[in-house]
Amino acid sequence: MTATTNRLPAPASAGVGRPAILIVAGAAALSLSATFVKLGDVTAGTAAFLRCVIALAALIPMALWEVRRRGAMPVGLYPLAILAGIFLGADYIMWTASILDVGASIATVLINVQVIVLPVLALVIDRVAIPGRFALAAPCMLLGVAMAGGVIGDSGIAAAHAVRGSILGVAAGAAYAVYLFLNRRSVQRSPRHIVTPICVATASAAATAGVIAAAMGDINLSIPAASWGWMVALALIGQVAAWLFISTGSRSLSANVVAGLLLLQPVLAIVFGYLVLAETPTRIQIAGSVIVIAAVWTANHHPHNRLRHTPARKRPR
Repeated sequence: MTATTNRLPAPASAGVGRPAILIVAGAAALSLSATFVKLGDVTAGTAAFLRCVIALAALIPMALWEVRRRGAMPVGLYPLAILAGIFLGADYIMWTASILDVGASIATVLINVQVIVLPVLALVIDRVAIPGRFALAAPCMLLGVAMAGGVIGDSGIAAAHAVRGSILGVAAGAAYAVYLFLNRRSVQRSPRHIVTPICVATASAAATAGVIAAAMGDINLSIPAASWGWMVALALIGQVAAWLFISTGSRSLSANVVAGLLLLQPVLAIVFGYLVLAETPTRIQIAGSVIVIAAVWTANHHPHNRLRHTPARKRPR
């Protein structure tokens, strides 16, 4: 029975409160990434590399401040953060390429296979059971995301390389889930260090994205000033702010709750696409957004607290 009790602290599974709000804020920041990539009009490798390198300019001073105030992060967590960054860098390359192949909305849909991969990783590695309510709601979540992203119905998206883009999008989603899992584990093992593991992972992601992009001949730093501006926005909002929010919130939530809440990302991407790019969603996309919100609420709003805090066996005494 001890095998089922991992060294990591048991996270709360309620999907409400400050941690959940932070995850939603992170999802909102991430949902702007596709818009910034679109407006930046740069290659996949360039966007993936620059979002990490520019982010380091903000993360390094923050990490140094954290170390000075809270002490150094345990040495054993550095390899974990480096490995997480390798998966994150690969995720960025594949996801950005998927955006260029199949469009921002469908690429955002495909990457959300993390809603399945992340809880499965927690089940296989940490022996954390997947709640039945989440397992039942997951198909509805994926259906809603597919509708919101335009996979179902006529979204007006013409994909020139649909098969390649779809494969890259799903692979990016798997790499994304591994990063989420490793980063969450690092923060749980050293709750005082939020910025340091993100900083190390981002440096690792920059190196990974740079090597892959250079090998593919897909990196170009001679871009217009406007593109640099969008890359700075991508780095500070889609990288720094997003992962600080998500890392802080995820340390006290279960993997399935984190995965479910992050499914709000494509829904919020539609909202920002309408507000920023004047992209009008179809009725099917709006219906899909409603299904996602309802499914996430259903999966995460359950009477866990009541079950935990009602020691009914004491009352009959």
